[in-house]
Amino acid sequence: MQRSAPRPPLRFSTQTLLLQLGVVLLVVLLSAAVHAWLTYDRVGAEAENQALTLARTVASDPSVRADVLAISEQAGTPPASELSAGPLMAAAEAARARTGALFVVITDETGLRLAHPDPARLGEKVSTDPTEALAGQEVTTRNTGTLGPSAGAKVPVYAPGTETVVGEVSVGYSMETVGQSVQRDIGPVALTAAGALLAGALASFLLRRRLQRLTLGLEPEEISTLVHDQVAVLQGVDDGVIGVSADGRISVFNAAAQRLLGQRDLTGGLWAGAPVPGQLKSLTLPDAEEADAIELVAGGRVLVASARKALHRREDLGWVVMLRDRTELQQLTRQLDAVGTMSTALRAQRHEFANQLHTIAGFMSIGQHHQAREYLARLAATGPLKFPVDQAELLQDPYLQAFVGAKGVEADERGVTLRIGPETLVRSQVTEPQDVTTVLGNLIDNAVNAAVAGTSPDRWVELEVLDEPDDAGGTLHIVVADSGDGLGAGTEPEAVFAEGFTTAASGTPASGPAVSARAGGQGLGLALARQLARRRGGDVKVLEPGSEGGPGAVFMASLPHTTAGIKPSAGEDDDA
Repeated sequence: MQRSAPRPPLRFSTQTLLLQLGVVLLVVLLSAAVHAWLTYDRVGAEAENQALTLARTVASDPSVRADVLAISEQAGTPPASELSAGPLMAAAEAARARTGALFVVITDETGLRLAHPDPARLGEKVSTDPTEALAGQEVTTRNTGTLGPSAGAKVPVYAPGTETVVGEVSVGYSMETVGQSVQRDIGPVALTAAGALLAGALASFLLRRRLQRLTLGLEPEEISTLVHDQVAVLQGVDDGVIGVSADGRISVFNAAAQRLLGQRDLTGGLWAGAPVPGQLKSLTLPDAEEADAIELVAGGRVLVASARKALHRREDLGWVVMLRDRTELQQLTRQLDAVGTMSTALRAQRHEFANQLHTIAGFMSIGQHHQAREYLARLAATGPLKFPVDQAELLQDPYLQAFVGAKGVEADERGVTLRIGPETLVRSQVTEPQDVTTVLGNLIDNAVNAAVAGTSPDRWVELEVLDEPDDAGGTLHIVVADSGDGLGAGTEPEAVFAEGFTTAASGTPASGPAVSARAGGQGLGLALARQLARRRGGDVKVLEPGSEGGPGAVFMASLPHTTAGIKPSAGEDDDA
């Protein structure tokens, strides 16, 4: 016997619809029940008030008061036949017939009936307690007597001209009549409840349709899975992701974007007022188009940013901005450039070294040993390899010697003399070569370009480096000047540090970073160098803007904590 396959569970939207219908039905039923109860209570209270009014009217009738007093003064109670034909019975029945009451009962001071709709019960004690009325109090009641359930009132009967209670009048209206009044009112209530139920069902159905459209027909489990996947992807990638909704709010700002831009989580804020570079915002302007990636500097990093329009079918969902970090690639490129430069210099020096060996071999072969020794002495004094950098011996740090020497070879090939200024004094060793390479290499390259583009026939670049020792890590001060034509008329010194600033494309002669203030040809070099220096607590700034015909601009960079600290020797302590 094959077992039937289990029925698939109801969809979440269907469950929601059924739940909403159940809630609406429950609310309608409760509302109808409360309305019915309030109507029943209101009609009952009206019946009590009507009974109280009629009871007061009967009890205040002078003839009734006199007849009750007369019977109360007699010894015993008259027989039922006499009471049924008496004036009290006639007055009570007339009042009952006139008002439609269920009963009008008159009793003596002991609670014995003197008038009652059923003559057989005359002379008997009333079925409900008359104590309060016989004590002089007016009361309203809802109880079940011999004639059925009723809403009524009891009023004392006073002897004429006195405050002596000689009996009481009980009046009641049938609760069945009250129920009939409620039934008449329940019709509109039922119609209203049915209308509310229908409106609630329609609203629930429309809400179900909207819920399906908003969730793309996905079930809660599927939505939960998508959310987990989104979090895993957005927070697990190294690329920054920023989502901007169609209404201009930030919907996604993942951890990588926070790290790359140096910001906290900006999710939920307005994109227009977000503390991010303006170049990013320009990618998402209403008239912006999907373009190629751009480079910018933010948070001390070189970033590549691109934006794409997000669409679902034909619905505009906003923009997605992608950020990629190129800082390490820039540093690696700078290092490779330095290695390439040094390799070129070493190849040139290898030829020079080979020529020197050939010279020594020639002296030895012709027997000029004395001249060979003198030649070797001169080589020993100047070093086996000589970079084309004037006063290179002022740089004591081997890293600076090699890097600046390689830059000197590049400059020499372009007809520019690189020289070390007389104020140079470096007694410590460089401990952060990558940062020093980025700043120093950019300043020297810019200065060489400016010297080449300048109008001065004497092309030179002068470099001064001074270290400021400290036990916690010394500061390296770098000053670079050139023979170019300066920043150019009308150029503000701070403008050269703007991202993308360059005049290289226009060919306008200018000095230093005004020509090539860029990294990778994108006008980012100086901006990155300044942010890098400021991140370390230093700075890069313009000391002199220069003038046309030379000398050119002078730039200074301060790089704290980039050299090893120097401790005074014991002899220096003694002298101090």
